Amino acid sequence: MIVDDNEDAAEAVAALLESVGHEARTATSGRAALQEARQWLPDAMILDIGLPDMDGYELAQAVTAEGFVPAPRLIALSGYGMPNDLQRAREAGFARHLLKPADPDALFALIEEAEVSG
Repeated sequence: MIVDDNEDAAEAVAALLESVGHEARTATSGRAALQEARQWLPDAMILDIGLPDMDGYELAQAVTAEGFVPAPRLIALSGYGMPNDLQRAREAGFARHLLKPADPDALFALIEEAEVSG
């Protein structure tokens, strides 16, 4: 699942993942992402940090609190890349933090890992 308030960006990442055989869904807000995740139970969630209703850190904590089994791998995909941003991402439960624009191969590898471990 890709969560980004920029719908075009979310759809572009989804299309990229679908082009190599992954199922992808998108959401443009934290609340919509939680609702979709409850129904779909994704292997991984790629979250933008700057979301309108709750930031990506809060969304990551909310996903963790949901107790999904198996828990989705949380990947931050953001323009925020200062050391304190990376620290906040780790504290919020993100497995990895990628800067926009992400290297597609790095993204593919993280999704593959999530599918294998999920």
